[in-house]
Amino acid sequence: MSPNPSPTLPVAAPFEAREPKPVPPRPAIDVRGVWMSFTGAQAEPVHVLERIDLSVAPGEFVCIVGPSGCGKSTLLNIIAGFLRASQGQVTIEGQPLAGPDPSRVFVFQENGVFPWLTVRQNVEFGLSRTPRAERAKVVAHYLDMVGLVGFEDAYPRQLSGGMRQRVEIARALAANPHIIYMDEPFGALDFITRLKMRADLTGIWQRERKTILFVTHDIEEAVQLADRVLIMSRRPATIQEEVRIDLPRPRDLDSPGYLRARDRIFHSMGMSLRVGESAVER
Repeated sequence: MSPNPSPTLPVAAPFEAREPKPVPPRPAIDVRGVWMSFTGAQAEPVHVLERIDLSVAPGEFVCIVGPSGCGKSTLLNIIAGFLRASQGQVTIEGQPLAGPDPSRVFVFQENGVFPWLTVRQNVEFGLSRTPRAERAKVVAHYLDMVGLVGFEDAYPRQLSGGMRQRVEIARALAANPHIIYMDEPFGALDFITRLKMRADLTGIWQRERKTILFVTHDIEEAVQLADRVLIMSRRPATIQEEVRIDLPRPRDLDSPGYLRARDRIFHSMGMSLRVGESAVER
């Protein structure tokens, strides 16, 4: 009696290697459900922020605009760790925010440099643990980047307002932060100097690709600088709209795309812009 034949096994289909799906990078900044109220001598608390949700990708340049007094700077101070929100969560590079950190630098509107230090000493202030030779190279690199070569030994009182802001930006970059927070850093400068500083900051950002969260009351400034503009409502403020600025840099201020983005932000904020007039609320 012959043995039973072996059963025929199905032939497996050849394995096809597949490229893994790319994992989106975690946000550099992630804000979820943030509320902020202040209590003081007044009987009732002042509600400043409510239901704030936003995220910023690594290397992205995001501007926040909104009506005066709506809480833009308050929000930035919460994200930077200087204020604690009444409610909600802030996550920085995947970790819950615990407070300020050397990997994140804050650039203020004015008076952010130390008047008793020279330009060189201001820029190297955060590099005390860096070997002297390397520190000198870093300082020289960033002073060259912001156009302050030749002013290394000058004191802030000997500089113009725009030059002092360049010192502060150089100091921020020299510390090699992951994230830079900027609170209306050009607000005290004259119009021509602001235009120059915006162009300089754009060039620096293109070379360094730091994550920047930038608060401004100037809509033109936001459209000139940002990848995205977040528009805050009146107080108690929330993020009411996001405008993506998909325009090449440096930006043509007369291009149809620039004008559309600018006018959309004005409209979202309840503003109108007429030829020969300033922006006025409707």
